[in-house]
Amino acid sequence: MATKSVVHVIDDDEAVRESLAFLLRSADLDAATYESATAFLAALPKAAPGCIITDVRMPGLSGTELLQKLKEMGVTMPVIVVTGHGDVPLAVEAMKMGAIDFFEKPFDDEALLASVQSSLGSWGEKEAREAERADVRARLESLSPRERDVLKGLVAGHPNKTIAFDLGISHRTVEIYRANVMTKMKASSLSELVRMALFNGQET
Repeated sequence: MATKSVVHVIDDDEAVRESLAFLLRSADLDAATYESATAFLAALPKAAPGCIITDVRMPGLSGTELLQKLKEMGVTMPVIVVTGHGDVPLAVEAMKMGAIDFFEKPFDDEALLASVQSSLGSWGEKEAREAERADVRARLESLSPRERDVLKGLVAGHPNKTIAFDLGISHRTVEIYRANVMTKMKASSLSELVRMALFNGQET
């Protein structure tokens, strides 16, 4: 059974944290609260997937610094930032760093909930895409250097004969490498193989 998504609320103001957690739970959403970005990062390894709501201006790590940390760590959970009055420039900076939405205090409860629901939906899709990309990447990494060369030729649309000439090997050897690539990549057709390679940024 899939783990239920959790909304991770980060704010140094306890009243705001509890108010947000109550709002989320009233909408049948699981919420976890943290008094600082540092506390969230410490809990992150065991944190359930979902989305993050964070204040921008906090003691210690700010919301934008948290976004930078998450980016460096490869964390792909959607982030919604909450700002105080007059902090819109900080929110814009956060959006440029990858936040998907921002709300200025006092925010509209229904609008915030709608944004959270949308981000949780996109998280599921994004998580699936990331899982597929990681799987394809692992298969690509299993290829030998010569198999990678043959794959590049196939992605470029070259026939076996041309690949053989470019690599200075026999047509028969290319056929063997091509069969190995198809097997290792678990591709049922050339078109599927090319799609996987391009999906993972394996350019010619």
